[in-house]
Amino acid sequence: MKILVINGPNLNMLGIREPEIYGKDTYQDLISLVESAAARLGVEAAFFQSNHEGDLVDAIQEAYGRYDGIVINPAAYTHTSVALLDALKAVGIPAVEVHISDVAQREDFRQISYVRGACIGTVMGKGFDGYIEAMEMLIAHRGRSV
Repeated sequence: MKILVINGPNLNMLGIREPEIYGKDTYQDLISLVESAAARLGVEAAFFQSNHEGDLVDAIQEAYGRYDGIVINPAAYTHTSVALLDALKAVGIPAVEVHISDVAQREDFRQISYVRGACIGTVMGKGFDGYIEAMEMLIAHRGRSV
């Protein structure tokens, strides 16, 4: 199973950006953790991060026929991007939405998720471990749909 892990704007700034919310671990620390978990789970993980909405749409579209699942943290685009929703719907690849923080406990505008409508599940507030849970959800979903 091949999983594409997509991260949106400002996640490249992990460790620097609001450490009281996102922690002090870096984006590279996140990649290392997910790579280790993927190896343990017997799946391949590839990574893509961009601060640009169109690049994220392109990555989703390019995943078609190449990946069996998507773990996506759209970051701020969660609350604004119909384009990401449409891209996820277009490719039809099972996806899980991830948020490092518990967005349900944050600002009112963060209560809306456009991408959620195209995802099989959402994991939030579990820090970097949420990415591992998302991969596990995709593996379980694949087992049910085979």
